Amino acid sequence: MKDQPILTYIVLAVLILAIFYFVYYKPKGKELQNLKAERIKIEGDVEKSKKMKRELDKIEAELESMNVTLRNLEIIIPQKKEIYNILRKIQQLANDSKLNVRRFAVQKEKPQDFYSIQAINIEMAGNYHNLGHFFDELSHFSRLFNVDNFSMKTLAKQSSTATISITCVPTTYIFHDEKVLLDKAKEQKAKKKKRR
Repeated sequence: MKDQPILTYIVLAVLILAIFYFVYYKPKGKELQNLKAERIKIEGDVEKSKKMKRELDKIEAELESMNVTLRNLEIIIPQKKEIYNILRKIQQLANDSKLNVRRFAVQKEKPQDFYSIQAINIEMAGNYHNLGHFFDELSHFSRLFNVDNFSMKTLAKQSSTATISITCVPTTYIFHDEKVLLDKAKEQKAKKKKRR
């Protein structure tokens, strides 16, 4: 019986430990596991967010690069409202180069997706040096030009200022403004709806 109080104390200690384990430690362990799982989920979300941020930064850098390219292209590709000033400048450039402009016919504009092609039939007479000066000045023009269908013939009646006859088709590109692009998009949507 002497060992009875010690045994009682041991049973009481085990009982207190069991109560502590089941009432406090085990729920806190579950809570700790839930917090660890939540932390892992949040860390995964943070990694996804960091990856998305890197992709967003990359896209924003590409967008800025494209905007710079667009601004550079807008310099060499005129807007619709500028085309007549440019055509006048070309005609003036031919006159300044001492070329006799016999024909200057603006062709019908050919619309593309976000730009249009504007071609000009030009017939001129002059000498080879003046023609070279004209094309040199045209190449330094701030707008983009291609010269197609170029032909050169000697004149039957030559003079000191006119020895050759030149025909060519300089072509430039006209950038559509956002309003035109939006109108085209609306037209295409309307056409698709009609087809259905």
